[in-house]
Amino acid sequence: MRDFCAALIQLGSGADPVPSLARAAELTREALAHGAELVVLPENFWAVAPPGLDRRPWAVDLGALGPGGDLRGDPPPVLRPFLSLSHEYPAAVLILGGLPELPPSGEPGKFYNTLVALFGGRVVAVYRKIHRFDATLPDGSRASESDVILAGETPHVLAAPFGKIGLSICYDLRFPELYRALSAAGAEILVVPSAFTLLTGIDHWEPLLRARAIENQAYVLAPAQYGPHGHGRHSFGHSLAVDPWGAVIAQVSRGEGMALTWLRADLLQRVRSDLPALTHRRLHGVTPAEVVTLSADETSA
Repeated sequence: MRDFCAALIQLGSGADPVPSLARAAELTREALAHGAELVVLPENFWAVAPPGLDRRPWAVDLGALGPGGDLRGDPPPVLRPFLSLSHEYPAAVLILGGLPELPPSGEPGKFYNTLVALFGGRVVAVYRKIHRFDATLPDGSRASESDVILAGETPHVLAAPFGKIGLSICYDLRFPELYRALSAAGAEILVVPSAFTLLTGIDHWEPLLRARAIENQAYVLAPAQYGPHGHGRHSFGHSLAVDPWGAVIAQVSRGEGMALTWLRADLLQRVRSDLPALTHRRLHGVTPAEVVTLSADETSA
């Protein structure tokens, strides 16, 4: 890794993809104009879809990618403005934090929630969200991402010119084994584009992000959706950048906006050399835990 400037984009995307995409592209351009080499957009940057929204007109078919990451034919609307910016700023990496992708199986009504990385006007990495958010929230409302979203299977690390980036999306944050896999593959920067709900974000967002940074001794970049989205959905916001020691080094305040932060290679190296926890690991892969069961005889002894 070398020193570089990264940008977190915070959005309050609505149900209509047209203005949502325009605002996302506007803030991305602003970040690039300020010198960001890595720009990370939140999950659902294209729109926070209300129940029943037809995603098909906005879904991408990544099976149409050429061998070099070039798209055949006209780029889909959800990618078009960002591919244009990627051509204009070819040295920057743009991470689009979660968009609908048509599955190769063609399963009707189902999509992947897919992160797409752009570099030099090309698609250079694709990550399909592995963990889907199915939960009952503290207010009694129910989220069921698996009704529409198919689960991905494969962790991915993108080796960019400035460092190795581990890819994840939102609910993945609750599964530390994913980040261990990314760390073991050399990740120095972990991206977590998100749309954390207000009720879970209040208590869990920052502690989880700082934990992933500390335990993997890596930078964490977590752009987020913010505020009410117009159909009963409210996102927590508080987009954060965390350093490898677990300190918050940048945060976006309320509303839409961005934060620029400088990621330092010397800090990463110092944390990993002074406290070389990653080299002290002894439980690798799928090492099973030993289960000790107490018997009734022992409790009565």
